[in-house]
Amino acid sequence: MRDDQELKGLQQLGSQGTRYPTDYDPGVLETFDNKHPDNEYVVSFDCPEFTTLCPKTGQPDFGHIKITYIPRLRMVESKSLKLYLFSFRNHGDFHEDCVNIIMKDLWKLMDPRYIEVKGYFMPRGGISINPFANMGDADHAELVARRRMEAIAEGSKR
Repeated sequence: MRDDQELKGLQQLGSQGTRYPTDYDPGVLETFDNKHPDNEYVVSFDCPEFTTLCPKTGQPDFGHIKITYIPRLRMVESKSLKLYLFSFRNHGDFHEDCVNIIMKDLWKLMDPRYIEVKGYFMPRGGISINPFANMGDADHAELVARRRMEAIAEGSKR
């Protein structure tokens, strides 16, 4: 079990006074120590209710965001991630931008070994957009390239 010292920096988890951001806010993201940094393993998050706004029309866009990463020393705390993703609700950006912003913010926050973010957005005007972005350290360059090729192959099957 984690002790109070290990949980010291987490402000969102267990808070009764949760503040819901009204615009994009990476400052709500929090991390905790990975207790297993010597073990390569995968962490996945699934956000089926992601919303953002079209930057031109202000119309709502609805999507499904999947985040997968291999942690190094720090891991993202899930409630803070939920609040961060919620902060896109009133943010106007294209789907491709949202996916890349999420990936880069989490990369900067955690410095993982590998990360990927995939967006599955509901159709607008008869077209759905499904951006994929990934990054990895030098030891995971082959994984980065392979996952990009798989994303390309998946996109061409639809």
